[in-house]
Amino acid sequence: MELEFLGTGAGVPAKHRNVTSIALRLLDERNAVWLFDCGEGTQMQILRTNIRPRKIEKIFITHLHGDHIFGLPGLISSRSFQGGMEPLEIYGPVGIKQFVLNALKISQTRLAYSLKFIEVTPGVVFSDSQFTVTCELLDHGIESYGYRVVEHDHDGELQVTKLLELGIKPGPIFGQLKKGKTVTLATGEVIKGSDYVGQAKKGRIVTILGDTRITNASVKLAQDADVLVHESTFNKTEAKMARNYYHSTTHQAAEVAKASRAKRLILTHISARYLAQDALNLEKEAQEIFPNTKIAKDFDIIEIPFQNELKD
Repeated sequence: MELEFLGTGAGVPAKHRNVTSIALRLLDERNAVWLFDCGEGTQMQILRTNIRPRKIEKIFITHLHGDHIFGLPGLISSRSFQGGMEPLEIYGPVGIKQFVLNALKISQTRLAYSLKFIEVTPGVVFSDSQFTVTCELLDHGIESYGYRVVEHDHDGELQVTKLLELGIKPGPIFGQLKKGKTVTLATGEVIKGSDYVGQAKKGRIVTILGDTRITNASVKLAQDADVLVHESTFNKTEAKMARNYYHSTTHQAAEVAKASRAKRLILTHISARYLAQDALNLEKEAQEIFPNTKIAKDFDIIEIPFQNELKD
C-alpha cells in the first residue's frame, strides 16, 4: 500500500506543483489504484509515473472546486483509449455526476466502459471483504468531504514450510491448522494450529481530507490513522486568513494529527507562494506540534507498512 502524490498545489497549477490529486496504490492488495481528486493536468502527471489509467478502479472527489475536478473528464476519456475496459466508480458530492456527464455529452465522448456514480453522504460509502471507506462533511464553505480508508485485519499466514518438514502434506489438515484448531496426526502426534500460524496483521488506516477549516470531523476521520493527509494552505501566523478562506494552517493540521493519535502527517495543498525554503518552513512549523510530519512534493511516494513491519 502506497500513496503517490500527483499534485500537491493549491488553487492553480504552478511550475513546481500541480493541483491536487493523490493515488492510493493497492497493486499488491487488489491490483488496482484509487484516485483522490483529479485536478487539471492529472493525466499528464500520471504519464510521469508507472500508474496505468486502466488500473484506476475508483475515484474519490472531496469537493467540486475546479482545482480538484477539472482533470476528471480528460482522464476518463483517456482511460478508454488506453485499454480501460473495467467499470469505473466515481464518488463525490452531489453534482459530480452532472459535471462529468455534461462534459462527456458536450464533447461527444464515448467510453468503452461503464461509469458508476456514488454521490456521497456522511457514513460508509464503500465496503467489501478487504476495505471499508467512510466519509464525513468538513468545513469549506462548499460541500467538502474527507475520506477514511480502513483495511480489514489480515489473519496470520500458515507456516507451510514447517508443516512440510513434519511430513504433513497440503490438504484438510492445513485448513484446520489455519483456523487454529488442534489436530491429531495418524502417528498420534498432536499439533496446535496456533504454533504454525504467523502473527496476524492489523489493517492499515489512511485518511485523506479535502479542503477544510479545522473541524472535529477531521479528528474523527483521522482517529489512529497510519497516515493522515491534511491540507496546509497557510502558515501558522495566518490563522485568520485561513478561517476567512475556509482553509487550514500548518499548526491546525498538526493539532488534528495530535488529537487523533495519527501516526504520520503529510501536508499537501501548498500555496504557490511557498517556494523552496519557505515550503520547508511549513513542515518545520507543523513539527513543532506533531514531529512526524512531512510536506509532500509532486511524485513523492509514501509507503504504508503494517505496524509490525516497522523498523526500529
